[in-house]
Amino acid sequence: MDYLLYVPPDYDTKPVWPVVLFLHGSGERGNDLALVRKHGLPKLIEEGTAFPFIVVSPQCPSGKQWDPFTLLALLDDVRSRLKIDEDRIYITGISMGGFGTWMLAAYAPEQIAAIAPICGGGDTEWAENFATMPVWAFHGAKDDSVPPSRSQAMIDALKKKGGDPRLTIYPDAGHDSWTETYDNPELYAWLLSQSRPKRQ
Repeated sequence: MDYLLYVPPDYDTKPVWPVVLFLHGSGERGNDLALVRKHGLPKLIEEGTAFPFIVVSPQCPSGKQWDPFTLLALLDDVRSRLKIDEDRIYITGISMGGFGTWMLAAYAPEQIAAIAPICGGGDTEWAENFATMPVWAFHGAKDDSVPPSRSQAMIDALKKKGGDPRLTIYPDAGHDSWTETYDNPELYAWLLSQSRPKRQ
């Protein structure tokens, strides 16, 4: 799996760093990494934004969906080569990547500190796997590609299992609810405040 990799300018000054795995939408699939820079974190990085965390932005092959096993293998590879804070691994994604974010949380909750899925959804049965994980989901009220009810259903399922997830609905946004989300410094402050629970 090809991917874009961003490391902070002062990477060498710290022993470990948080990492954000960014999952793009269906329109950026293929074998041209330039497509991955169209939206979200890779676009901001391309425009010169500096983040205080590592960003890994893989590209999904044409005609495929995000596969949790492949993504976990990618994370393992990144772990082996970079200075990763194992307790601060975060997942975010847009549209198809939002669905992938929910799925990865369900498949590997023990590895993930928090997720921020945008205009996605998932199987509400997954909620029991990551009920207590910090979740902040985002959706546009006028999204006619993925209805906001898909995010709402996941949030409701987590709450039924005892979770305390957050959901932001932008009243005037359509499918593009990611631009406003990734332009909001509060998102990054929230992510970086989350750590994986200490094992007993």
